[in-house]
Amino acid sequence: MDEVDEKIIQILKKNGRASYGDIGKEVGLSEGAVRVRVKKLLESGVIKRFTIEAGLLDKSEALSLISVDPSIPTSDVSAALRSIPGVESVYEVTGEYDIAVIISAGTIGEVNECVEKIRKVEGVLDTNTMIVLRKW
Repeated sequence: MDEVDEKIIQILKKNGRASYGDIGKEVGLSEGAVRVRVKKLLESGVIKRFTIEAGLLDKSEALSLISVDPSIPTSDVSAALRSIPGVESVYEVTGEYDIAVIISAGTIGEVNECVEKIRKVEGVLDTNTMIVLRKW
């Protein structure tokens, strides 16, 4: 991966729908050259998927920090968390907590239900959940 690939990735992070032609203009390559590079980035796993972020006005979000029992593999807990409805993202992190989870639901009540399910996962010792008030 070179500097041009990194620029292409940054453009796609900002706008996943950017055309190969528009990307090419920004990085100084032809549409075909950009297409080949994006294909290679996909095949190598550097780009895993293209996705959208829905902007629902009445959506409630939360960040939950989770401590894991050291006798249970963190990856097992992460896998269980990913299957809970409302869990958008799961990150294994360093620091005081072992896992950070992004929760997204229609209401605060649904966020709370999701947190309750998280607390019941085998290996979860403690949670610290914060409701998102504003997202920039």
